[in-house]
Amino acid sequence: MQRRDFYLSLASVVLLLASHAKAARVGEPAPDFTATDTNGQTHKLSENRGKFVVLEWHNRECPYTHKHYASGNMQKLQKEWTAKGVTWFTVISSAPGQQGYVTADEENAYLKEVNASPTAVLLDPQGDLGHLYGAKTTPHIFVINPQGVLIYNGALDDKATTEESDIATAKNYVSSALEETMAGKPVSQPTSRPYGCSVKYAH
Repeated sequence: MQRRDFYLSLASVVLLLASHAKAARVGEPAPDFTATDTNGQTHKLSENRGKFVVLEWHNRECPYTHKHYASGNMQKLQKEWTAKGVTWFTVISSAPGQQGYVTADEENAYLKEVNASPTAVLLDPQGDLGHLYGAKTTPHIFVINPQGVLIYNGALDDKATTEESDIATAKNYVSSALEETMAGKPVSQPTSRPYGCSVKYAH
């Protein structure tokens, strides 16, 4: 039995490493996924072909995430870009018992409280979607173009602090990526180092 458990554990590690090895890369097709939102609706990336898609990893208890929501910065971005036809998915990969884990009802109440308006909030308590994309922090942002190709992977902006006052002078990488590619230009900074709290995965 012990040997069997060892091999099962080894297999789990191999699968985990394989998932990290296949993590999304800029310039390549973004991995398709199916996920359920806080209203019980199912969403597939492939159903959004023809649209820009933003994936925003979220943990409301993380001070770095709190910075962008307490200031209204993230909500402003959500409203601005969804109004232009962008699909904006907020993703919560915190595992049960970990910081940032919420039920669907708790998250819906939070969205109303802070006046957030993503297209949907995807619940990922097992971390499958997070590992698929290699999401490391909250926030961590990915931008996918209408052809389904990943065009940005990294931080929301260039001010890796928890200070709301830094937002006004920050360069917003996500807005820049969307503005440039919508204007037919290459994304000038397709990657950056994400900053924030580590994603609280189950494993």
